[in-house]
Amino acid sequence: MALAFTLPDTSGTPVSLHEDGAAAAVVVFTCNHCPYALAWHDRLQAVARDYADRGVRFLQINANNAEKYPRDSVESMRARVNGGEFAGPYLVDESQEVARAWGATVTPDVFVTDAGGVVYRGAPDADYNDPSLDAAWLRAALEDVLAGRPVAKAETKPVGCSIKWK
Repeated sequence: MALAFTLPDTSGTPVSLHEDGAAAAVVVFTCNHCPYALAWHDRLQAVARDYADRGVRFLQINANNAEKYPRDSVESMRARVNGGEFAGPYLVDESQEVARAWGATVTPDVFVTDAGGVVYRGAPDADYNDPSLDAAWLRAALEDVLAGRPVAKAETKPVGCSIKWK
C-alpha cells in the first residue's frame, strides 16, 4: 500500500494522496533549483495534463531544507505556481517525513501508485537532456496501470540532485 499523507499546497490548503479515488497517482519529489528537476519539469507537467482526464492524480512535493536552500522556500514555490508552472498541486514537506517514509533520495524521484501501492519508482525517462523522450518510462507505467496490467518496467534508477535533508 502507498504511504498515505496529507501535506499543504503553496496556499496552505491540505492535499491528500488518494482523496479523489483516482485510478492512479503520480508522486514526484522535486524542487525549484536542481538542474535535473528543472530539465524534466516541462515533461512532467505534460504528463500531468495528458493524464488528468484519465483518472490520474499528479502531486509534486518539495521536501528540501529551505533554510539552507532559499530557492526552495514556500514563497519561491508559490511564485512558480502562481506563474502557471505547475499542472497540479505543489506540496510542501517541511518536516521531510513524507520524503523519508517514501524513501525518496533525489529530485526528481518519481513514484506511481495504484490501489495496491507503489508500482513504479525511478526517473521519468532515460535522459534529462533529451526532451524528445517525453517521460516515456512514466507514461508506460501509467498506461500499464490504466489498462489493468502489471507495470512492465517497475523500477529505474532515479537521477537527480540529492534531497537536501535537515
